[in-house]
Formats: sequence, structure tokens, C-alpha cells
Amino acid sequence: MSPLPSHVGIVIVGDEILSGKRQDKHLAKCIELLAARGLALSWARYVGDDRPRITEALQHAFASGELVFSCGGIGATPDDHTRQCAAAAAGLDLVLHPQARELILERMREVALEQGQPYEPERPDNLQRLNMGVFPEGARLIPNPYNKIPGFSLGHVHFVPGFPVMAWPMMEWVLDTHYAGASALQGGTRLMERSVIVFGAMEAALTPLMEALEAQFPGIKVFSLPSVDHPTYGRHIELGVKGRGDPAEAYAALRAGLQALGAQLGPELVR
Repeated sequence: MSPLPSHVGIVIVGDEILSGKRQDKHLAKCIELLAARGLALSWARYVGDDRPRITEALQHAFASGELVFSCGGIGATPDDHTRQCAAAAAGLDLVLHPQARELILERMREVALEQGQPYEPERPDNLQRLNMGVFPEGARLIPNPYNKIPGFSLGHVHFVPGFPVMAWPMMEWVLDTHYAGASALQGGTRLMERSVIVFGAMEAALTPLMEALEAQFPGIKVFSLPSVDHPTYGRHIELGVKGRGDPAEAYAALRAGLQALGAQLGPELVR
């Protein structure tokens, strides 16, 4: 079994996102699902419905060894390319997955019953639907609680539909089934951050303190989020530290450094 990944990425596929016809919701939801499990997203990539670009993005995903979600493009219409690109990127043949075939046939039977129509699996449109179960050889299925049409996984790269109502529970299933939440990824402890609102300071004046803290506390990241028009705090900087486990010691050093600089401190935040 391959080592558990320490980073998480997401590839979001679709011309409709890049053209603005639809607004992407996957990025924010992925961040939310990961945060609920003490994890953090390391990178994100948007790709249109272009086979060379999708293939290149998936080659990077496979080569990284990281946990990657790919959202969109796994249907069976001419503008869906992700299944084919995944096979090309992994150097695998496309085959009809036997369990996926049975799930698709089961869904066909249910739809025929709901519509009061005869079940005709050999009808051309139903044969076309079986293409939704044609995956790279050796793929593992991701169950779809919405309509039973599965996604698939290759290594640590997990492919789900573009529809949020399907994709999001499928992503949760992957995290909770294959990675057991935060205990299996990114060091085994939850990501936490502590910060404080700093009034009347300039980032350039705070940079030496930030650099000193990162040198003093390996594994801790210092962040600075300036704002010029916050409705409550006005012009300020949110200055903080984050890391695996509670970065309380690093935060205490941050506050001490700010007080030594004579900074005006406001509310504290813990996430």
C-alpha cells in the first residue's frame, strides 16, 4: 500500500466555470470538509474541457502522491473528458467496470419503474449510459448516494461528478472511508491557528518578528492578513500562527513580540 499523503489538492474541470456560466462551489466546500477533519487544502487547479490540459493536470496529480479530488467531466457526453484523460495520464486502458455496470443497470430499472416505462437495457440510449461506468482499468468505485452512478479512485486521486449534490457526499465518503479523518493525514493532529487583531501597524515593520517566529518554531506558519475597510475593525492586520496541534507557545511569543513593539492589540481569534 502506498504511503498516506501529507498534502491535499483539488482539480475542478469545466468550461462553464472558466466562462462564468456557473460559479464554482467545490473549492469552498472542499476546504470546509477538510477543516472539519483537521485537514487543510494545499493547492487547487481549474481546467477547461480540454483533453491535453486535463491529462497534464492529472499526470501531475498522480505523480504527486498527494490526495487529490477531481470534480467534473466524468459523464458520457462529448464534452466529458475526465475518464479518458485519467486513463491516458495513468497509462491504463478504459474498461467497463463490472460493479459500475450493475449499478447503472439498477438505476435504469428504477427510472423505468418511476416513469411507468418498460425496462429496455438494450435500447441505444441505455447502452450509451453504460459508458458512465467505463473507467481506467483497476479503478475502485466511489458510491454515489444520489443516483447510484459511481465515481472512481486511482491511487490517492478520487474522481467525482461536477454536481455538488453528488460530489460532496462522495468526497466525504472518501475521506472517512479511506483516510479516517485527521488521524491518517498531515501529521495525525488537527490544524489550529491563533491570531490577534493589530491596529495601526505596517506589515513591513512586523516582518522581522514573523521571520524570527518561524525560525524559532519549526513547523509553525506565521500569517498576516491586512484589511483597509473592515466593517468592525477598520484598517488593521490580523496576525497569527498556525500548525498541527495547538500553537499556544508560538502565539505567546507572537504576543510578547507585538507588545515589545508597542503594537495596539485587539480581539484574539482561535480556529
